[in-house]
Amino acid sequence: MTVELPDLAAMEAFGARIAGLLRAGDVVALSGGLGAGKTTLSRSILAALGYSGEVPSPTFTIVETYDPPAVRLPVVHADFYRLEDPSEAEEVGLDDYRDGAVLLAEWPQNAGGFAHEPACLSIELEIAGKGRIAIVEKGADWLTRWQ
Repeated sequence: MTVELPDLAAMEAFGARIAGLLRAGDVVALSGGLGAGKTTLSRSILAALGYSGEVPSPTFTIVETYDPPAVRLPVVHADFYRLEDPSEAEEVGLDDYRDGAVLLAEWPQNAGGFAHEPACLSIELEIAGKGRIAIVEKGADWLTRWQ
């Protein structure tokens, strides 16, 4: 499925749609080149989940966490850009962070990928003029939620 995101308002609405469907254990795997909008979409999802603070890019920290009551459900926002090997995701304790939380994963391929997980919503973002295009692939758990 392809979603056109011509401006920031469309990106925010897309993030809100995703946020409204999220459950603990879900993964939103965000792929795309530098500047494609992965962090912007993550910020939109977090805002729709109720977070009102600043959302830093986790490029250097690798993992940022957000917990209730600041958000509707626990969220782990991870940026795997700097990982050189998928085993490094284990070294930062990713599995411990993920327990009972939603994972927003930027550069998921650097952590070994998550598309094989039934609760994964994979989104490839591409620059299209001044906007973006999101190519969405739904894991099995998303098939009945996302119409």
